[in-house]
Amino acid sequence: MDWGMKNRFSRLFNQKSGKTVLFAVDHGYFMGPTTGLEDLGAAVKPLLPYVDALMLTRGALRSYIPPQADIPIILRVSGGTSILNKELLREGVTVSMEDAIRLNASAIAFSIMVGADFERDTLLAFTRVINEAERYGIPMLAVTAVGKGLNRDARYLSLATRIAAELGARMVKTYYCEDFERVVNTCPVPVVIAGGKKISEKDALQLAYNAIQAGAVGVDMGRNIFQSEDPVAMIQAVRAIVHENIPVDEAYEMFLNLKAR
Repeated sequence: MDWGMKNRFSRLFNQKSGKTVLFAVDHGYFMGPTTGLEDLGAAVKPLLPYVDALMLTRGALRSYIPPQADIPIILRVSGGTSILNKELLREGVTVSMEDAIRLNASAIAFSIMVGADFERDTLLAFTRVINEAERYGIPMLAVTAVGKGLNRDARYLSLATRIAAELGARMVKTYYCEDFERVVNTCPVPVVIAGGKKISEKDALQLAYNAIQAGAVGVDMGRNIFQSEDPVAMIQAVRAIVHENIPVDEAYEMFLNLKAR
């Protein structure tokens, strides 16, 4: 990597732990006003001190995040379908690299659909964006295994993450599964896990803990933070697991104590 690429990429990680807590609030680009993000600014601003990077769209960034905020941005650059479309996430390029630079993005994010009928479309669009991003020293976060009807086991996730890395992604976001060590060990770039649908706070903390123990470099949670009973308490508990490696019971007790205050 050249200096610019290294600098942008390093900003996504905590310098002491070497791991990352990413906060995904890009749901609106295909889901509209998602529960908990109706007022994205009000939901996100109290959490900014506790996250290592914020993942969102350019419209949300311009509308809701103050330019004075000192937070690395992972900019969503793929889209083109909504939850009403039967070909959900048959995505193309939605943001130019020039706009990503104007918005001072530290990284960009693009979803690929490995195993879908339109797999080739998303993979080729993905590589075109990587070619542009590499030219300007901007790292790509590949988002994979999103969608319905996928068998998210270690065999499939290893395939999807490896393809993303082989095509040039600098980091991959995917789902946790049994034997997740296989996914991490067969992917040559760092892997973060997606939080997925809302589950109980303790289960979400267990998910984060299991992923870190299996070799993930961090988490990229959304709904399990902003739809939590207490998002500020929850993000701090997740952060303690990722950066301080505390056990789940201790993290959950931390969540309850912070919530009670």
